Amino acid sequence: MTHQQIRGVYSAATTPLNADNTPDLGLFTGHCQRLLKEGCHGVALLGTTGEANSFSSAERRQILEAALKSGLSGDQLMPGTGVAAIPETIELTRHALSVGVSRVVMLPPFYYKGVSDDGLFAAYAQIIETIADDRLRVVLYHIPQVSGVPLTLPLIGRLIKAFPHTVVGIKDSAGDFANMQALVTAFPGFSVLAGADPLLLPLIKAGGAGCITATSNLVADSLRIVYDHANDQARAADVEAAQVRINAYRSLSNSYVQIPTIKAMVGLKTGIASWARPRPPLMALSAAEHADLATKFAQLP
Repeated sequence: MTHQQIRGVYSAATTPLNADNTPDLGLFTGHCQRLLKEGCHGVALLGTTGEANSFSSAERRQILEAALKSGLSGDQLMPGTGVAAIPETIELTRHALSVGVSRVVMLPPFYYKGVSDDGLFAAYAQIIETIADDRLRVVLYHIPQVSGVPLTLPLIGRLIKAFPHTVVGIKDSAGDFANMQALVTAFPGFSVLAGADPLLLPLIKAGGAGCITATSNLVADSLRIVYDHANDQARAADVEAAQVRINAYRSLSNSYVQIPTIKAMVGLKTGIASWARPRPPLMALSAAEHADLATKFAQLP
């Protein structure tokens, strides 16, 4: 690889729910449109923040198709398709390709812990070789604090060597900037995308490709300023102000359980209370927590 395949600010979009806990497709697609207008290059739907692993395969296909029907193009979307069972990952990835979406974010099979790099390589290889579609572009997903299955540099190197036109990037959500730097150094042209908002600025300065983050649901405009002007000394003050705002929203989102808190904050931003619903086992903030969040949210820059 000689160039980065995927660059920019992508939102790890949250997924609104109806009162019966089914996906609210109208609210979701409107949110996607708003994210693009506010500065996102694209939407990484059906990830951790999107509660993807709480949805069935049929629901995941429905959500992706709704985004496309609302007017988003295939190259603006990066759905998560990696699940615990290889055949289901293949099915979801094939579906994405069938509707014109070629870029996917792919967790490793994550139920069994302590598996070897050989086992993980075999899993990814079976998925890619079974699909056998030259259009496919895979962004690996490294989030060991949730998945329990880390993706090591040697494993990533093997995958890039075996599938150089398919395995084109990684979302690194471990929060370890040294690991991101090592990825950038070890794999020139490989798209290293930050999964934590505060790390976008140092990652861009280090040669990274962008981000896929939760706080972009709220401050896409500020993330876009950082992405566009990280290396522009004339805009240093703007970048610093944007970073301060990003960090403030990120810190508040960590006040309580993050995903329900992000959803509640989107509800406060839009004035739509139904955003606050997560799907069990996640639970909405209590009335007291929501009131505290609303007070603090009103004070954000």
